[in-house]
Amino acid sequence: MELFPDLPFASWVDTRATLHRYAQIVGKVRLAASPRRNHWWSVPFHVTGRGITTRPMTDGSTIFTIDFDFLDHRLDITALSGRRYSFPLSGQSVADFYDQVRRGLSAVGADVTIALPWPFDLSDSGRPFAEDTEHATYDAAAVSRYWRVLSQVNLLLEEFAAGYSGKTSPVHHFWHTFDIAVTRFGDAFVDQPPSTDPVTREAYSRDVTSFGFWFGEDAFPEAAFYSYTSPEPAGLADEPLHPSTAAWIERGSSHLAVLRYDDARAAPDPRAVVLEFYDSAYRAGATRAGWDIDKWTSPGGVTDPVITAEQHSVRQA
Repeated sequence: MELFPDLPFASWVDTRATLHRYAQIVGKVRLAASPRRNHWWSVPFHVTGRGITTRPMTDGSTIFTIDFDFLDHRLDITALSGRRYSFPLSGQSVADFYDQVRRGLSAVGADVTIALPWPFDLSDSGRPFAEDTEHATYDAAAVSRYWRVLSQVNLLLEEFAAGYSGKTSPVHHFWHTFDIAVTRFGDAFVDQPPSTDPVTREAYSRDVTSFGFWFGEDAFPEAAFYSYTSPEPAGLADEPLHPSTAAWIERGSSHLAVLRYDDARAAPDPRAVVLEFYDSAYRAGATRAGWDIDKWTSPGGVTDPVITAEQHSVRQA
């Protein structure tokens, strides 16, 4: 299978908008039916061999999961009891999808209510899901490409995550911004202004460097690999990035390290280029933030210094 297939933003912009809202509906069920974890780790999706999953949730009595199946293009709601509700993803407006999810939860015996049943931080955030008949495009081929890219990036991020032995998030797919990311945490508590919203306060209560991939948006209509450091240390954008096609871009009052998807695809070894990019962005942020890089290094996921030394000796032999 081709690493990083062609993924032109314009070719699936309507499907992406519909799928994003589908994901927010299911994500809000996950938010309501999962124990809260630090930095909202209980909220995102995880990649499976067929699509993405909420992992098991509960309303207090019924244990259930919701899975997007991007091979058969269906949504599956399955309870531990064996009760199941499944329906096709194509041919559904957001309003239809929302109604089907509610029916499905009832059918498997899960009593879950979405507290705020409208989009989060999207252009139509004032319109309830139940009234959205506008977003109804589902191109199965485009969704398959999205999932293939998501799966490949998931493995790259897992490989990159292995090199850091400090506190790190899972690799997970956020339904808020529709990106996949992994975050490394430092030791510092972040004193945020009282006006900071609760979502942001919890997400950035510690200093972080984060790495991920997103599928594009209206303000940046192309897919890209990214990294940022928060709080942003002085001089971050003066640090070098690799490969040479990567660059710092201004995003609000901060900077984002960006490697465009098409630039990575064009490289002789796209996988190596993306890992090089993430590493250079990490070193830029960690160096400027004063992190002890050597302390938290775990090459190949190994933290034992004896094993590390033995592996180094074997490589030198």
